[in-house]
Amino acid sequence: MKRVLIAGATGYLGRFLCQEYQTRGWHVTALVRRSSRNGAPSADRIIEAEATWSETLTGTMADIDLVISALGITRQADGVGYWDVDYQANVNLLEEAIRSPVTRFAYVHVLNADRMDHVPLVAAKAAFVRRLQTADLASTVIAPTGYFSDMGDFLTMAQAGRVWLFGNGQYRINPIHGADLAAAIFDTIERGSAGADIGGPETFTQNDLARLCFDVLGSRPRITHLPDVLRRCALFLLPRLAPRRIAGPAQFFLSAAAMNMTAPASGTRKLVDHFKSMTEHGE
Repeated sequence: MKRVLIAGATGYLGRFLCQEYQTRGWHVTALVRRSSRNGAPSADRIIEAEATWSETLTGTMADIDLVISALGITRQADGVGYWDVDYQANVNLLEEAIRSPVTRFAYVHVLNADRMDHVPLVAAKAAFVRRLQTADLASTVIAPTGYFSDMGDFLTMAQAGRVWLFGNGQYRINPIHGADLAAAIFDTIERGSAGADIGGPETFTQNDLARLCFDVLGSRPRITHLPDVLRRCALFLLPRLAPRRIAGPAQFFLSAAAMNMTAPASGTRKLVDHFKSMTEHGE
């Protein structure tokens, strides 16, 4: 039986990766920072370790064939930042993999990273990818367009009565459900690919997303388009005025909002069903 270690296993994508690999007959080791209040991921073995401390990883990959890292932070907490986690923690994982029998290391990156090198979250991830691609180990880098869970911000605005967009709202995205992405990642790694950009089956403009949210809520669309200069001003001011835990995610969101985030389509799950599920469960 092949064995995979999944880092970031309690995150949105990590949980689906654990499920996918178990379904495909792999022995799954989930690497978690601490037990999650949302329950343990589906895994044959769970290891609690702090990846930012390399010594806690010693021996964790002694019987592992493949490492997949979906490890990263979207909101800084506990005194650690993007360079601590998105870069250094992943470097620690990579170095332990190189010392072990691991034959491939896969990493979940960010689409259009080369256009967002001014965003700290993306810069840290991109630096790790450069490190990974020069390592003496086969690697696969996955760049998804965006998760269904990220699209919940549009529904939250609609539930508050109005969706605010920068510019004309014509930038496009084809977000993907975590389960569909996990399946696509499995197939990409099985092919031995060096990397892949992966999106979902439906492409939306930002205006389309807003209207879909109001359709799900059964209310009249109320969409306001703000001048893009306000977005650019916010990008300039955020790192100077806002706390890092707020500035970091906002910089990424504001940067991604001004470009098309589309990639080859994969999967079958529909965003409308995800939004309906959110409203039914009061999320």
